[in-house]
Amino acid sequence: MLNVSHLTKKYNRFVANNNMSFMVNEGEIAVLAGPNGAGKSTAIKCIAGLLRFEGEIEIGGYNNKSLEAKRILGYVPEIPAPFELLTVWEHMEFIARAYRLSQWQERAEELIRRMELTDKKEKLGKELSKGMQQKISICCALLIEPKVVLFDEPFVGLDPHAIKELKAMLFELKSKGVTIIISTHMLDSVEEFWDKLLIMMNGCIEAERERRFVEKTGENLEELFFKITEKDNPQKTSSKSEGDG
Repeated sequence: MLNVSHLTKKYNRFVANNNMSFMVNEGEIAVLAGPNGAGKSTAIKCIAGLLRFEGEIEIGGYNNKSLEAKRILGYVPEIPAPFELLTVWEHMEFIARAYRLSQWQERAEELIRRMELTDKKEKLGKELSKGMQQKISICCALLIEPKVVLFDEPFVGLDPHAIKELKAMLFELKSKGVTIIISTHMLDSVEEFWDKLLIMMNGCIEAERERRFVEKTGENLEELFFKITEKDNPQKTSSKSEGDG
């Protein structure tokens, strides 16, 4: 469903993403994991079609910047950016009109209820906390019933109930065959539901693992993560190696 081939993104001489290639199938949850500055958000923005890049990205067989791809793509950015002068409900209506959705009201009500925004329906975007703005982003992304969804650090700023509800939504989307990509620097936040793990460092995918194989081998992903992300710091790596025996 999602195919990223030789993705490279440069800012002048700085290479944010360096020749990244990976595929995520229908019903899979892939996680881009890595420390801050690893290039995760840049990759997500490239996939979403927000940045120019070298390489090829296909969503459902379509070029990621085509209308066909955009119609089936949901995107939750790292920093929510709701319209300041639209209410919560007006955000739902705006998305419905933009995507020409029919009979969307019931689904919008359900998403708003699950994100505990029912009593905030008439609040303006600028009047909401960052956590509530994040909830609006999630509702907007899922209202269109996408076939592919990108989540950039989705759990940051959410309250415990919203985190629990979002995780439940992820399982539901997966069961419906939706392709999901989550960017995060916290492995423990996604440990119960990932299918494919892509560990990034310095704009590159340094390791790729699938859950079915990890469950067979018993590999410690936390150790792998720190081994990769701390390799540029010999003192840390050495210290951790000594501690592991």
